[in-house]
Amino acid sequence: MARIPTYDLNDGTTLPAIGFGTYPLRGEDGTAAMVSALEAGYRMLDTAVNYENEAEVGEALRRSSLPRDEVVVASKIPGRHHAYDAAIASVRGSLERLGVERTDLHLIHWPNPSQGTYVEAWRALVQLQRDGLVRSIGVSNFTEEHLTRIIDDTGVVPAVNQVELHPRFPQAGMREVHARLGVRTEAWSPMGKRRAPLEERAVADAADAHGVSPGQVILRWHVQLGSLPIPKSADPQRQRENLDVFGFELSDEEVDAISGLAEDDGRLFGGDPDTHEER
Repeated sequence: MARIPTYDLNDGTTLPAIGFGTYPLRGEDGTAAMVSALEAGYRMLDTAVNYENEAEVGEALRRSSLPRDEVVVASKIPGRHHAYDAAIASVRGSLERLGVERTDLHLIHWPNPSQGTYVEAWRALVQLQRDGLVRSIGVSNFTEEHLTRIIDDTGVVPAVNQVELHPRFPQAGMREVHARLGVRTEAWSPMGKRRAPLEERAVADAADAHGVSPGQVILRWHVQLGSLPIPKSADPQRQRENLDVFGFELSDEEVDAISGLAEDDGRLFGGDPDTHEER
């Protein structure tokens, strides 16, 4: 079983250097895939209210028989729950569906800036952390402007910001912002989904050079950038392969070549945090 290094967060806690994405795993098959991931060695399950699978995550946790404190359970507050009281209720609802006394990481899923209430949701997370219902708090899809606003309002810096990040959209600017603020970068869609550059020369050559798969090269690229990727796979063999990225190291030239696959707007679906609205 793979041994996963950890990152220290700004609140004194840690996260595994790779997590397991659970969207859109649902039902019995979804639960089985999550149990398989835990058996493979994953120690972080990433869910959200809007994934509609928190109950499956909780069931997988119980079936795995792992000690509760060995698995990081992360969930997210949806856009419709940004008002302060709604955010408090949202987290309590997540705890109930998950069947846990606290989440280990809770994020605001999208800022929904036209709504203008993401600061209230952040205040709620700050209070929930103080109350012990959430271990670490963070955000997802926030820009520098959104981060600055919640930090100025509360004095509390998010532990993480989970953003779209893959070779066609490497987010160099946001990674610099995170480094300056002490925020850990997490990556959703770390391969790039249907546009994964598995056959691009920069990736394929590195895979050949190190005797690994193109997917492993991309996940290793994340690790060397300091990005915490959250790949999803229901296939047990692929799950193990995605974890096995700590036994080789890309050269600086290989990392730069993969970063060079960046496109002017390489987003997968146009999910610009300044305009995207999540219910």
